[in-house]
Amino acid sequence: MKLLVKGILCVSVVVGQSAWAKKVVKVEPKKVETTQAVSGDIEIITSDNSDGKITPKTIEEVFKKAGFTISANRDMNGPFKKQFKQSGFDTYNLFTFYKADAVLELVKKYPNVGLFAPMSMSIYTKKGEKTISVSSLTSGAMAKIMKAPKEDATLVRLRKLVKETLQKALPKGTFSSPKYTIQSAKGELVTNFTMKMDAEEWEDELDEFKMGFEGELAPHGFVIAGFNNLGDEFDDAKYEIYDFYEVYSVCKLPVIYTIAKTRPEAGAYAPCSLYLNKKKKDNIMHIGFPSVYNWISSMAIENKDDVKVLEEAQAGMKKILSGLTE
Repeated sequence: MKLLVKGILCVSVVVGQSAWAKKVVKVEPKKVETTQAVSGDIEIITSDNSDGKITPKTIEEVFKKAGFTISANRDMNGPFKKQFKQSGFDTYNLFTFYKADAVLELVKKYPNVGLFAPMSMSIYTKKGEKTISVSSLTSGAMAKIMKAPKEDATLVRLRKLVKETLQKALPKGTFSSPKYTIQSAKGELVTNFTMKMDAEEWEDELDEFKMGFEGELAPHGFVIAGFNNLGDEFDDAKYEIYDFYEVYSVCKLPVIYTIAKTRPEAGAYAPCSLYLNKKKKDNIMHIGFPSVYNWISSMAIENKDDVKVLEEAQAGMKKILSGLTE
């Protein structure tokens, strides 16, 4: 079978006006701003946690009550200590989540919604400190990656709901933006591939692709941190235009370990969401994931060793996908 590769595009998450936007967690302790911080792509909420009552698990429970689906709430501190024999954190979790009804609205306008379905956050406490912090992407950052209008009403409402839920989970928390200045991106913000599929054999081809993809991850240092079959959810909601729509959450431990030393908020981009989709009566599978140039530009990463570990991960993933789609 002849396979076709294409590169680059950008997009994911936004759109719709319906009941999900009204399902807002009410926050009494303090008022939450309705729009993102204007000074960066990442926003961090930090709260005193001297009594240790706020944990990744308590945060997860608040998000569940707000109607979010939790893909994973993965402790990374244990693996840090096991593989690298040390960690600068008492807590470091990667948290992935999405709002199913919002994603359904988004995909109707933005087929690449899988880039942020699930969205990602890092939950962390630096070693010896008595605070807990959670980092997440602003709506402006997601809009930039999607090439969507920055002030898209649905995207802003989604961000507002995330912030209100975070405020509920950390009621004494304060939002802030990192002080570094965003850099111009030095590469594509989204890496895309396409693969031609046979009209009758696409199911076998999908299984073959996924087997090959999953088999290549470990040799290249990647792990699957989560998986979501969005296509089944779309079908259940009677939105039946896809043969399949699946999203892998993929992580490379040395990357998050290295970058988190100086940028613990990096979990707003990790793990990476890589989507596969094919519309019915279309013979092309679309594959996309946010590239590491988001990390480098959004977090103003200039250290050569840090840039190297990120670009090596980017090259590794591109090599895997190139080999499978050529």
